[in-house]
Amino acid sequence: VGNLSSLQHLDLSYNYYDDNPPGFLIIDNAIWISRLSSLRYLNMSDVQFREGAHWLQALNMLPSIVEFLEGKIPVELGELCKLQYLGLSGINISKNLHELDKVFTGCIKNSLETLELVDTKLGGYLPDWLGDFKKLKYLDLSGNSISGSIPESLGRLSALQKLYLLDNKLNGTFPKSLGRLAELVELYLGWNLLEGVMSEEQFANFTKLKYLHLSQNQLILNLTSDWIPPFQLRVLGIGSCKLGPRFPAWLRMLKNITYLDMSSIEISDTIPDWFWRSFSQIFWLDISSNGITDSVPDLIDFIHLYYFNLSSNHFEGPLPNFNSSILQVVDLSNNSFSGAIHLDISKSMPNLEYLSLSTNNLSGEIPLSLCHLRYGALDLSKNLLLGELPDCWNHSSRIFVMDFSSNNLSGSVPPSICSLHFLKSLHLSNNNLSGELPSSLKSCARLNTLDLGQNRFTGKIPTWIGESLLSLKILRLRSNKLVGNIPPNLSRLKALQILDLASNNLSGTIPSSFGNFTAMKVSGEMNETILKSYTYYNENMQVTIKGIYIEYAKLLPLVIVMDLSNNNLSGMIPEELTSLFGLVSLNLSGNHLTGEITEKIGALQQLESLDLSKNNLFDEIPSSIIDLTFLSDLNLSYNKLSGRVPI
Repeated sequence: VGNLSSLQHLDLSYNYYDDNPPGFLIIDNAIWISRLSSLRYLNMSDVQFREGAHWLQALNMLPSIVEFLEGKIPVELGELCKLQYLGLSGINISKNLHELDKVFTGCIKNSLETLELVDTKLGGYLPDWLGDFKKLKYLDLSGNSISGSIPESLGRLSALQKLYLLDNKLNGTFPKSLGRLAELVELYLGWNLLEGVMSEEQFANFTKLKYLHLSQNQLILNLTSDWIPPFQLRVLGIGSCKLGPRFPAWLRMLKNITYLDMSSIEISDTIPDWFWRSFSQIFWLDISSNGITDSVPDLIDFIHLYYFNLSSNHFEGPLPNFNSSILQVVDLSNNSFSGAIHLDISKSMPNLEYLSLSTNNLSGEIPLSLCHLRYGALDLSKNLLLGELPDCWNHSSRIFVMDFSSNNLSGSVPPSICSLHFLKSLHLSNNNLSGELPSSLKSCARLNTLDLGQNRFTGKIPTWIGESLLSLKILRLRSNKLVGNIPPNLSRLKALQILDLASNNLSGTIPSSFGNFTAMKVSGEMNETILKSYTYYNENMQVTIKGIYIEYAKLLPLVIVMDLSNNNLSGMIPEELTSLFGLVSLNLSGNHLTGEITEKIGALQQLESLDLSKNNLFDEIPSSIIDLTFLSDLNLSYNKLSGRVPI
């Protein structure tokens, strides 16, 4: 290989063979690399160099090497005096950045033009020596855990064109010295902890800036309404910064924007007409979580629109019409839109993957055209929709989430819903649905969430739930008219975290097999999710704890609840329930349960709420109840308990 004098690109990375022990590509003597006089790109990731292989000496003899990738950062790397590009992104460096000074203070600082260390598990702080790279044009340290403030020394990088410090833990203010970087084209500082005031003066020298991303910080943008920006941006991200209350008039000057994030910037105003006329080229628009009161015109000229989020404002009037074949996300939830959903909605956005119209004042029936859209998630909850659910879902194959809860829907659950083979979350609660639970639901084998609560369903809880819906994490059937015994085979639902059968007419005993719910035996974890296959939609659920309804979303993975209250259950409380160590809330109140409260109740160490009231329990309150150190709500009233209260 060393004789290939015309070779410009050599990649020997990630070569290995499975053996016992496994082997890697090994180089005993790398001096042959120095004969590759035309070489510009060399990737040696996971190549093993023997001691004395002289590979750094060989690299330093190459007249044309500008780009080198390798899985480690040896100190000698800093002596590659001709290196222009160093890309180590994705490699597990796991060191503090400021401790790499011996690498980056050599002669490499005089030649390097690009330094990429994205997602390398770097910690520590941004050292002053970063300002010593005289020719550096591109610096990307995104996706690490770097903390502290941005040093003034970065203002010395006079050739810098792209600065990416996204998704770290940087705090403090925006240093004034960065305002001197007149060559800057891209500045990405989003998803940090930056604070303080940014003034018009700090933007004055950014005449070449095209990309500005400051979202998810706590910066205050002190920009007057008549400010004339010195740049023409394509990307502007200022979400979670403070800018309001007026809608920024200076935005009118930025005619080339395709990405605009102005979420949660404290605007309490209307949107001027010029905005909708001037930004028809936009690709990504997020103005969510403000206080904007206005209507939205039809957006049929927005043919490049991909992401559209106006949620959590005060928009009113009819829903806008769209006309974008690439539109994938529409979130208009938590507003005051009224009127009917457009009948031909599938024609205006045929490739939509997420539609949320939740929490508005929409009325009329659910249009059949919704069945023809290829959503990932469809959320029409908390509106005034009426009529029956459409029975045409066999025309759509990729719906993961369907939420029609809290409307005025009637009739039965249509059989075609479970032709959606990827359906993982089905919310139909708080409607007027009736009939028995249809056997067609057994085909929804991937369901994680089944919420049919607060309807008028009758009949027994079918045994096929415990046979076919083995992926269930949430089963909520509360406030219906269900009768009969609770099927013991529900305990086969090993992933179940929330079981809510309250306020029905169920009878018989609590199955002793309920002590076998595997997921209830351990504490919930925040790194788990109820839904793992869809990113835009956050699973949510209304859970009754401590006698009040609480709606959980982000914290839902931590909620482990069993609620069998307000039925006609009898017999003793199965001792097996005390093996459900992860339970946060246990509610068996309002039944006809008898016997003692087992001393083993103290094993439920995670309990925050325990309600056994309005039963026929007798004997003493077990002393082990004092072991429930997280317990904040205890109700044992209206029983036949006696003896001393444990203290």
